[in-house]
Amino acid sequence: MPGLIRGVARTAVVAGTATAVSNRVTRRQQGRWAAQGQYPYDAGPPRAAPYAEPSAPSSPPDMTGKIEQLKQLGELKAQGVLTEAEFEEQKRRVLES
Repeated sequence: MPGLIRGVARTAVVAGTATAVSNRVTRRQQGRWAAQGQYPYDAGPPRAAPYAEPSAPSSPPDMTGKIEQLKQLGELKAQGVLTEAEFEEQKRRVLES
């Protein structure tokens, strides 16, 4: 049973990392297209979202996601699911994204 939990935990960490990387690639591509004046499929520039009254000040979404991933990694390490080396590697990946 512990092997199964460890496998599930690793899968969750990898999936979270993959999502973060995918989002970063998308943002980079959009930035490049905007700088070059090009947009995919000749769709033109992205439209601004309608104005919405902010509910409460919060930290940027990127940082919130990173904090959540780091909390999850810390919990997995505390439970003994991740070794110190695995924890440090995943933490480095989260912080670099």
